[in-house]
Amino acid sequence: MVSEKVQSKSICVIGAGASGLVGARELRKEGHHVVVLEQNHDIGGQWLYDPKVEGEDPLGKNTFPKVHSSVYASLRLMSPREIMGFTDFPFVTKKERDRRRFPGHKEVFLYLNDFCEWFGLRDMIRFNTRVEHVGMIDYAKLGSDLRWIVRSRDSKSEKVVEEVFDAVIVATGHYSCPKLPSIKGIDSWRRKQMHSHTYRVPELFQNEVVVVVGNSYSGTDISMELVDVAKEIYLSAKSLDVTEGLSKVISKHENLHLRPQIESLSEDGRVLFIDGSSIIADSVIYCTGYSFPFLDTKGMVVVDDGRVGPLFEHTFPPSLAPSLSFIGIPQKILGFPFYESQAKWIAQLLSGKTTLPSWHEMMQSITELYHSQEEAGVPKHHTHVLGRDFFEYARKYGDYSGSPQLEEWRKDLCFSMIRNSLVNLETYRDVWEDGDEEMLQMAYQSPHFTQFGLHNE
Repeated sequence: MVSEKVQSKSICVIGAGASGLVGARELRKEGHHVVVLEQNHDIGGQWLYDPKVEGEDPLGKNTFPKVHSSVYASLRLMSPREIMGFTDFPFVTKKERDRRRFPGHKEVFLYLNDFCEWFGLRDMIRFNTRVEHVGMIDYAKLGSDLRWIVRSRDSKSEKVVEEVFDAVIVATGHYSCPKLPSIKGIDSWRRKQMHSHTYRVPELFQNEVVVVVGNSYSGTDISMELVDVAKEIYLSAKSLDVTEGLSKVISKHENLHLRPQIESLSEDGRVLFIDGSSIIADSVIYCTGYSFPFLDTKGMVVVDDGRVGPLFEHTFPPSLAPSLSFIGIPQKILGFPFYESQAKWIAQLLSGKTTLPSWHEMMQSITELYHSQEEAGVPKHHTHVLGRDFFEYARKYGDYSGSPQLEEWRKDLCFSMIRNSLVNLETYRDVWEDGDEEMLQMAYQSPHFTQFGLHNE
């Protein structure tokens, strides 16, 4: 629904990663006053790589980094750069930089830095500022009249600042605050444990028996990286029904094994799985979920087994919308253009150009989503995994904000990438078919690559 009334609000964006940057840009386009709070010294969020290994790990036992980024040294994009860029700022190659179609994390950071400089976003960002608390000022004024108090701390001066905003956008994604699984014996297991959030290089696991918990992108990537270093790798997954690509990788490496969930951990190093099998392991790496420890919504938004909710269209909690929203919760998406479509919708809602459905309609939509997923056997922790539904959500977000739809060539290249990964998950990022090159030429001729005069160098 579109409204003629336009409003300017004071808005706090938490996080200066990809979702926070594009959120800030879209909000400023709508005339809002924007403050971006970023706990690191620079932009990039997850893409600001930190190799340090100091501090405490999530288990509070071993020496691992207290860092924001979960990026490890060898990480590369899962999707080709051409489809990952924002709609008006193509992710082109540049001289003397990583020119691969699936570049490493440093190239993604440099792209985000280019984006930040091109649109002049740094003046909105306060760096080295950690958000400690976000809460409602007047609990009785739900909806558009609700305001928020945000308490933050400057990491250098330790100065604490409390500010009031009309709206808050949580753009921290779901990768910065590790959440460990509930496993019997996890607190008493005496050997090495870490969350994938703190994983950086494989050499730490030389000749070890390693259990990797979770077969998400990070779990799969880390397992494949360990095959040439570790003695044995056991990938523990909630479901043994894995993708065709991962199945091929497992069959190819004698030291990579698939196992069900862990039943318990024993002090002597034994890992017992729910099927009754067990192994003696040297290390366990948890590639599991995350949370939002700074956010106090009086129970109106909770994280339950990876499900953040209730959220209408994975973005707005009905009781607190539009004053509270989230960018970047969905998984298995084309991240940057998806964040952009969310940001456009949020910015226009906050300016009053468009409105949300009623609370009852939003809750009904959420209930129907949960029911359909339950009927289809989708586990709760996959609530926000969009996969092929990504393009449908991108279409809906475009309709909500009156924005152009994502181009068909992105969809074609995305599905081509998926097909290639099924053929060989280990090498598809370095092999490209002739037919795919034809699609790329179509992409380079599109307005996405020409409207700003940006071309591959």
